[in-house]
Amino acid sequence: MAATHESGHAKNVASYEQLISYCVGYGTTYNPSKNALKVASMNTQLANAVTLLTTEKQKHNAYSSAVDAREILFDPLSKLITRIMNSLKSSEVTEQIVTDAKTIARKVTGKRATPKSKKALDAFIESTHEGAKTTENAATTAETEEHKEISSSQMSYDNRLDNLSKLVNLLSSETGYAPNETELKVATLNTMLTTMKAKNTAVINAITALSNARIERNKILYKDGTGVYDVAQDVKAYIKSVFGTTSPEYKQVSKLKFSKPR
Repeated sequence: MAATHESGHAKNVASYEQLISYCVGYGTTYNPSKNALKVASMNTQLANAVTLLTTEKQKHNAYSSAVDAREILFDPLSKLITRIMNSLKSSEVTEQIVTDAKTIARKVTGKRATPKSKKALDAFIESTHEGAKTTENAATTAETEEHKEISSSQMSYDNRLDNLSKLVNLLSSETGYAPNETELKVATLNTMLTTMKAKNTAVINAITALSNARIERNKILYKDGTGVYDVAQDVKAYIKSVFGTTSPEYKQVSKLKFSKPR
């Protein structure tokens, strides 16, 4: 099965471009009174849709890059926490401090969050293959799953950062914790914490940008009455009225498939 590397949204735009081409081919016979159905208006809408699709892809790539950068920074954290705890146990601190630190450390080293579940990726991959059933629904499911996963993942990272900050604060308050290893020193940990917070903020901002890009894309494609989907249906109806139900012209455009998320 050949991959088209297009989501259902992109397929709608491609069908819309073909629809416009057919309308142009009908010459002066295609002369709707409704402005939104005129070729000039449709071409403007098509150009805007293509731009917004591109923007959404760019924002998604930026989001993925931000997530990757954060994961690279967080991946060694569990091993580092283990070293910190071993260093703390061998320091001149009370058992109560070690116990308190253990409680916080367990929260920092919790199960590593991943930004995308396998279910979301599978749904997205399915939506990118030609012939996939209910392509638009598959693409929409992928986005829904991804949104849920992003939300839970972000909360997990926020919690880990919060607990890491608590651990570093605890260590900084204990003069008995004074390791000779540079990577275990409080000053180094504070620098690392600052960098981690910055990477996490970058992901938060990327999530917002991606979400907003999808909102704008969906408006031009699916807004009731004015979106690409509804305009395409109106164009088909107009062609049907002009040429007739059994005409080759109507059969031509009726084969073009447009789908709308539920």
